[in-house]
Amino acid sequence: MKKEILLAHWPKITVKRHQQLLGFFSSLDSAWRATSADFEKMGWKDELVTNFLDWKDNVDEEKIKKILEQEKISCILKDNENYPELLKEIYDAPFCLFTRGKLDNEGFTLAVVGPRKFSSYGKQITEEIVSELAGQGIVIASGLALGIDSIAHNATLQAGGKTVAILGSGINDRHIYPARHRGLANDIVKKGGAVISEYPPGALPSKFTFPRRNRIVAGISLGTLVIEAAEGSGALITAQSALDNNREVFAVPQNITSPNSAGVNMLIKNGAHPVTCAQDVIDALDLKDIKNFISNREIVPDSPTEAKLLEFLSREPIHVDQLVKNSSLDSPSVNATLTMMEMKGKVRNMGGMMYVLSR
Repeated sequence: MKKEILLAHWPKITVKRHQQLLGFFSSLDSAWRATSADFEKMGWKDELVTNFLDWKDNVDEEKIKKILEQEKISCILKDNENYPELLKEIYDAPFCLFTRGKLDNEGFTLAVVGPRKFSSYGKQITEEIVSELAGQGIVIASGLALGIDSIAHNATLQAGGKTVAILGSGINDRHIYPARHRGLANDIVKKGGAVISEYPPGALPSKFTFPRRNRIVAGISLGTLVIEAAEGSGALITAQSALDNNREVFAVPQNITSPNSAGVNMLIKNGAHPVTCAQDVIDALDLKDIKNFISNREIVPDSPTEAKLLEFLSREPIHVDQLVKNSSLDSPSVNATLTMMEMKGKVRNMGGMMYVLSR
């Protein structure tokens, strides 16, 4: 197991501490072999050094592997081609993402956020706008929270679209938060979306993890649409994260007497795009030809064998033997089909019998 994946399980790890380790030591392997004196030279306090060394000496790597396998959780490191390109651009991007499902690294993603306590107007507008955006092929990102978040996820699924849920907790089934949305999380994965977090399986949410989660919601997206927000709302934290990283911010105008109006109306006064329909978002992001783009990059199977292999092919290299095992097809058929798919430009041979999708 790579040290970055292991390190992501240390309860006291942060993006800053990960950067400090890489900046001081030549690699995480070197950091693993370092003494307490080495860490003190780096500037860590004695208590933190002791905590890390004790954790490192007692961490059960085999148990971690087993949990990740059982929960079908993948770990995407920042240098992996499947890591979201937009998220790489933020200054404190997570060095490891725990993922269930499939992240679309080539699509267009919009964050949709709002309060837990929403109005009937907020619900109606969310369903109307999100359904149309999802129908156009835009991926909807949100935080799986009660309220507007879950409405946005459900509206996307009902429209046949893909959605990504970003959590401030572990994404293993037992620790999905809130617990009542475990079924929704599973539906998101089953229907082609993903549930992601920078926190490892078993991690509990806290008042610190939610604001950190919000920067990922904004960072993974081209822009953030705020449906409703009172003053001090968590949705405004997400909007601020979007602004901090030069992303677009959209807001739905509100009745000034509404308790959820202050935040969004303030955003509009400060330059956010006012949104009254889905087309406003599409125009502002210049996504008029999004349907043609998505249609053109889809890989359509030309045979049942191709269709079966496409279930297991991605932008992550996979060995031909693993494809044979996963697809339950015979080796000659798999090899012959891969050769034809490569000639058609559908897959690429990375060498060593490792294959990836070409787009």
